[in-house]
Amino acid sequence: MRTLLPRYSLLLSLSFFTGLVTLLSGCVMTPNNQTSETSKDQLTLPSTSDITAVANRAADWQLAHMENFDYVRTFRDHTENPHGWIQGAFFVGLTRWAEHTSNPDYLQALVAKGEANIWKIGEKDWHADDQVIGYTYAAVAARKNDLTLVAPTQKVFKKIMANRATHSLEYTSDPTGEGEATCQRRWCWCDALFMAPPVWAAVGKLTGDPAYLNYVDEEYQATIDYLFDKQEHLFYRDGRFFERRSKNDKKIFWSRGNGWVFAGLPLLIEQIPANDPRKQKYENLFKTMAASLVKLQQPNGFWPSSLLDKDEFNVPETSGTGFMTFGLAWGINNGLLNRDDYLPAVTSGWRGLASTVNESGKLGWVQQVGASPEKILPEDTQLYGVGALLLAASEVSQL
Repeated sequence: MRTLLPRYSLLLSLSFFTGLVTLLSGCVMTPNNQTSETSKDQLTLPSTSDITAVANRAADWQLAHMENFDYVRTFRDHTENPHGWIQGAFFVGLTRWAEHTSNPDYLQALVAKGEANIWKIGEKDWHADDQVIGYTYAAVAARKNDLTLVAPTQKVFKKIMANRATHSLEYTSDPTGEGEATCQRRWCWCDALFMAPPVWAAVGKLTGDPAYLNYVDEEYQATIDYLFDKQEHLFYRDGRFFERRSKNDKKIFWSRGNGWVFAGLPLLIEQIPANDPRKQKYENLFKTMAASLVKLQQPNGFWPSSLLDKDEFNVPETSGTGFMTFGLAWGINNGLLNRDDYLPAVTSGWRGLASTVNESGKLGWVQQVGASPEKILPEDTQLYGVGALLLAASEVSQL
């Protein structure tokens, strides 16, 4: 990404005044300002230009900070991996934002990323986390009508299908040391439903080979059967959380974990042919999750890190909120969710997100890398949080 920096240092010329007006137009969130009522201002969607200013400022800041990650509090080594899930999730968001705005600089950044990576996914190519960067490759390949850009990904996926893993989805330590858990050769943790299925489906759509979507449907259904709670209509992060409870004795449903699933569903649904009967199954899952999630949003616009225990970490959290806001806005835009019922949540969610982007474009209040709800600090940021914000902006701006 070194060659991108001069280009994006120039892009940081968005005026301070525009940024300040955008911030002040929302409700600046602090841990103690939650109210029991939603103000009229919170229900008024900002203008497209205001949304664009916030998203561009965040995208420009992140692209200008891709060499030294000393601003990341934890897991800097993972953040540095140009093929890994942290950068991959950011580029998913940038891909959507670049395509929506047709911004030539952002579109070029997608190409530059692929070229720098030689269009290869991660080293542990069987692992969902190392596959997510392929979403950007597929988007560039579609735009350029050049299937060679997904050929390395396609080769890996064919190998996986030819040697299907049959591990249990039980989350147990991997004695080989190749992964955190043996089951990660399958989608045994809910984050994987964002990382892998949209990429597989996109490659299938590009190549016209139904085998990829068949694989997705079989493995995704296995994960639903294992991790989806039929009472709460939410996903456990993995099997270790079935019996765990929060400090207030609530089931633990992680905001970002469910955000991964909820944001991944639109990316998957878009790749499924309209006449495929399986499409409705994923649309129904999306609508079921939406109905549950919208009830858990807090008055300040954010979703709590622990979805059923808002008091455990009573502070804003932007990565989960970004994914939820994207999903709800996409649902409205695509006719799956009633606008009157869900627009207030989208508006409040976006205003919350906008309030955490500072004048320079740095996004704050992003929970660091983890697997469950944890403490969040105002200055905490991460690339996947910016990706979530850009996903949200790509849909909210269309409302």
